[in-house]
Amino acid sequence: MTQLSDKLTFKHGATVNNRFFQAPMLTNSGDMGFATEDTINYYAARSKAGGMIITEYHYVSENGGPAQSWRRGREQLAVFDDKFIPQLTKIATALKKDGNKAILQIAHTGREANVRAMEDKPVYAPSAIDYPFLPYKVHELSDEQVKEIIDDFGQAVRRAVEAGFDGVEIHGANHYLIQQFFSQYSNRREDHWGGSLEKRMNFPLAVVKSVTDAVKKYAPADFIVGYRISPEEIHGQNVGYTWHDSYKLLEAITSQYDLDYVHFSLTNYAAKPGDPMLVDREVSAENFHDSDKSLAELLKPALQNDTALLLTGSVRDRKTAEGALAIGGDMVGVGRENIVDPLFAEKILAGKDDEVITTLSAKQAKDAKLTQGLIDVYSTKGPQPIPIKVDDSIYDLHEGFGGWTEMKYPDNSQMK
Repeated sequence: MTQLSDKLTFKHGATVNNRFFQAPMLTNSGDMGFATEDTINYYAARSKAGGMIITEYHYVSENGGPAQSWRRGREQLAVFDDKFIPQLTKIATALKKDGNKAILQIAHTGREANVRAMEDKPVYAPSAIDYPFLPYKVHELSDEQVKEIIDDFGQAVRRAVEAGFDGVEIHGANHYLIQQFFSQYSNRREDHWGGSLEKRMNFPLAVVKSVTDAVKKYAPADFIVGYRISPEEIHGQNVGYTWHDSYKLLEAITSQYDLDYVHFSLTNYAAKPGDPMLVDREVSAENFHDSDKSLAELLKPALQNDTALLLTGSVRDRKTAEGALAIGGDMVGVGRENIVDPLFAEKILAGKDDEVITTLSAKQAKDAKLTQGLIDVYSTKGPQPIPIKVDDSIYDLHEGFGGWTEMKYPDNSQMK
């Protein structure tokens, strides 16, 4: 059986030192898309978080972000221009200082680019839909804009290589633009980019082609390329796609293009079809529960050409980490546990499980080099998007604008 301490060599030759990786998580620390001192310190503190560390998602086009941001200085990071390369280099250097691999996650957030709406700029998506959960308008991308975004993904690869990253992860999950194109709920187009399942696959496939072409042109032979996917999109009556559709997409991507890995975005690594997502905990999707096998077991056969499988979601200790390997994961992602204790993986690998810190206190937030943006998220007195255990002392560090309940949208032409 694979051990957590085992090395893994991806098919293009890159070797990671163990089977842990840090899952991508927003740091809420960017300033106009640039990494800040907060950002660099946060990532430097997590250089031992696994054999591979994946950054938060960076937007590849000027109109592709920021998303999930509440105020200036708490923004998502960017990679849409060469001007960001110096700061990206600092991130890569910080992550690689202990010999682990640094992966830049690249994305376009589509309808989720809420800061654009706050600045009275149009927010774009596959189709112009009035989403009931968004306070702003969403505009349809033109064919020309779609093609520009596809090219932007390739340019992001060039910048990642120049900055010193060991690879990139294409973010095709979590309701951002690639997933929006694949979803029949958010993609109502009737052109090359939408309609049938096959046409809804065209945008993800084109992005992967753009990325892999750029890798061949700019990157070293062992450069790592991954693709992240949400295995299903079921939200009550709004069904974007099922795992059966994902099977076809993954089979097409990994048979046509040379990827090192596919990364499943799950709230539980062992989730089964129809299991409600965390945000849908009051919504039943039991009608879609058509197998007692996990999504990992059902979808791994779709991965062609020795493409590795990365699993994440609710990996909280040694038992769950080993459980993810047991159902087919080649690497195990750790998310919120690394927010609290960036030495989680190192302690597990050393057999010091009892030393893992599981509660976020004010002291631990400082020791773990949390950004002020993340401190604000987890010191908000209200529902957390991804809950972690906190000590009451964390509330003393709150500076405001840490959650959706504190969001304030201006009255401008982009609001409904």
